[in-house]
Amino acid sequence: MEETRDADPESELILKEAFDELCSALAKTNDTELIADFLTGLLTATEKREVSARWALVREIDAGTTQREIARKMRLSLCKITRGSKELKKENSPFKRMIDLHK
Repeated sequence: MEETRDADPESELILKEAFDELCSALAKTNDTELIADFLTGLLTATEKREVSARWALVREIDAGTTQREIARKMRLSLCKITRGSKELKKENSPFKRMIDLHK
């Protein structure tokens, strides 16, 4: 979890524990409808769209679509696409592992 500039150690610990708990809860269910309902309630429409766009773009990169084509189709900046590409190229990439689980 990324640390914010104004956060104090106590609040950062609370947020890290909450994030870890959230990840654990999501890992315990295979109910995609429950997860979708939960995420829809948790995230704003904009946050949901941003998360969905990030997932879609890394899937497109993994499928071999060029960054320029992704930018055109999804109306995303090359900067965002490059970030996703770099994440996919990392050794033992969590992005790649999640994509492989989805296949």
